[in-house]
Amino acid sequence: MEIIYEIIKSFVWFLMEASFFMLLGLFFAGILKAFLPDDFVRKHIGSGRKGGIFKASAFGVPIPLCSCGVVPAAAGIRKQGAGKGPVVSFLVSTPETGVDSIAITWALLGPVMAVIRPVSAFLTAVFTGSLVNIFDKDENQNIALNQASSAKWECSSGCCAPPEDTNLFLPMENDCGCSETQSHDDSNYTRFKKGMRFSFVDLVEDIAGWFIVGVLFAAVIAVFVTPEMVNSVSAKSPLLVMFLMLLISVPLYVCATSSTPIAAAFLMTGISPGAAIVFLLAGPATNAASFSVISSIIGKKSAFIYLAGIIVSSLILGLGTDYIFSVSGYELAPVTGETEEGLGFFVQIVSTVILSVFLIYPFFKKVLSVKKDI
Repeated sequence: MEIIYEIIKSFVWFLMEASFFMLLGLFFAGILKAFLPDDFVRKHIGSGRKGGIFKASAFGVPIPLCSCGVVPAAAGIRKQGAGKGPVVSFLVSTPETGVDSIAITWALLGPVMAVIRPVSAFLTAVFTGSLVNIFDKDENQNIALNQASSAKWECSSGCCAPPEDTNLFLPMENDCGCSETQSHDDSNYTRFKKGMRFSFVDLVEDIAGWFIVGVLFAAVIAVFVTPEMVNSVSAKSPLLVMFLMLLISVPLYVCATSSTPIAAAFLMTGISPGAAIVFLLAGPATNAASFSVISSIIGKKSAFIYLAGIIVSSLILGLGTDYIFSVSGYELAPVTGETEEGLGFFVQIVSTVILSVFLIYPFFKKVLSVKKDI
């Protein structure tokens, strides 16, 4: 019973530390959805435009999509004429970070990691997209378009629904966390309302389960994995810990938001910031479920280059992060579960209650739908 109590206590601590920033991130995700045109990404990186890799990498950074949910959007811009390099860059940077995950990174890992994470995602995307451009150029664009059109949409999370039109910035099913493309409305208030619905209803519906699992996993790690255990491995080789992070993260489905409390828990046990960055980059960007779908969009050769690029760049950026911390002397202080008194504590409590309502709502809605079917 004592262990269960410790896990519950750690779970509540992580949730309280993350809630306010999670709500803030969701709000900005809604603003982004409301006022960024649906075809913005397609216009800038479709049709083989120059600088597509850099633009695709940059556009993907703030967009809140999981590694599975980004696949239909990537297939869409591929069908619109984007080369393999830009498509791969978009596939990498989009799931690795987003406005919501940047906010929660600030809350749990601090401002330095909140900057390093999106910068690393951008660099990973540029590196991987460039590798694809060098080693697997498009010889026939028509073949590329057919590949995107004939992609088999299979995904364990239900996020990889086929796009039904050509307006393909976030075109997914409602139950996937991404609202369907709708007609433009000139009213800023209406667009704001739709953006907030997308963020606090559709997006939360997609990430709620994974976020709760991520926080629970973080709580379990905090209770069972001791600093002594991690130090015994780290002492042998810092690279070994990074490879272990890759071994855990590459096949695992974990979104950028839910990976953050897990990384915080690992940091509390004593892993280096670089090892945490490896997990935060490779975890959200790759998973076994979406790999076959990605292969059908960009081809098997590019898919394996995409995987290798993420692995190599994650390790390089992990080593670079450790170097930055060692040279600067900055000490990373991940959340420890100690809440502040006064206004800070009050804000945490209110934020936790509000976020909990949003997180519970999707499950409540599913229960009601099951009852109706019965």
